[in-house]
Amino acid sequence: MKPLRTARPHRSRLALGVLGLVAALTLGACGGDATGNAGAVNEDGEVDLSKVTLIVGDQKASSAKALLTAAGLVETEYEIKWQEFTSGPPMLEALNADSIHVGLVGNTPPIFAAAAKGTFKIVAGASYTGQGDAILVPADSPLQSVADLKGKKVAVAEGSSANYHLLAQLEKAGVKYSDIEVQNLQPGDALAAFKSGHLDAWTVWDPYTSQAVVGEGARVLTNGEGVVNGLNFQVASQAALEDEATKAALSDYLTRITKAQLWSSEHRDEWATVWAKQTGLPKEVTLAAAANRPVTPVPIDQEVVDSEQQMADTFFANGLLPVEVDVADHFTDEFAEYTTGEAVQ
Repeated sequence: MKPLRTARPHRSRLALGVLGLVAALTLGACGGDATGNAGAVNEDGEVDLSKVTLIVGDQKASSAKALLTAAGLVETEYEIKWQEFTSGPPMLEALNADSIHVGLVGNTPPIFAAAAKGTFKIVAGASYTGQGDAILVPADSPLQSVADLKGKKVAVAEGSSANYHLLAQLEKAGVKYSDIEVQNLQPGDALAAFKSGHLDAWTVWDPYTSQAVVGEGARVLTNGEGVVNGLNFQVASQAALEDEATKAALSDYLTRITKAQLWSSEHRDEWATVWAKQTGLPKEVTLAAAANRPVTPVPIDQEVVDSEQQMADTFFANGLLPVEVDVADHFTDEFAEYTTGEAVQ
């Protein structure tokens, strides 16, 4: 996909927000509570995992804790401390502030975090397809196509994967981002606004997609199949990567998550049951979401980097990023043996 406009981009409200985030990330990086597990390294240089605490960011959409529980992989030699976030952008703020060690985010938050001078590495990837990424409208909405969104109120969590999905769908339909009334809302707030009739459309990801469709009778105007890359990433803090003991626990955690992802695609009913219990969502919602999100681990390779770079360039060309971003600086394949091949079979 080519950038939507080639003219010199203006600095939009979102771009200015990213500039503000630079200061937040810089200040936050000065002190956090996930600075490492140095005391877990014995005098002989061996790591005692029983002394390690791995702090993991989690979301309802990915629910890593529920996933490991469902797959029977949640019991570890080290302690996992879970912290829940509403979406990827605030999780990456916490990551850069050394408040967590690792977390799963969509394909867009790392781009905005990179623009905000965040220090992190993308250490593993997985494809969930684009089926669960959707633009939703009320069941009785007169809107029938993306082109109909012109002049309408559309909710999206800016800086999230849904943000790029919306941008890409608008480009495909020949509509400018500035032609719609963007409502920057986190999923919980957007759902409430959608239910109360204050929105014309809502761009979001599963399980929120299925929650709105199954629970509220929402209609899918379009989904991201063939439009977005469907990638999710495990993103690690610099502190985690620089601490020997934390890095050892991280390697094991990534293997477990990858195994659990593969398990979930083959055991959707069992996965949906635990996912529902952990999140409080009805099982019919989590089952629908699981069907929309078949997962395939993907290696961190040039194809992945190029796909993300294309997204970053598109955001910049449309004035939604204040600076150009070289995403390659934030990828590493050093954990490939823990997330692909024999290690996860």
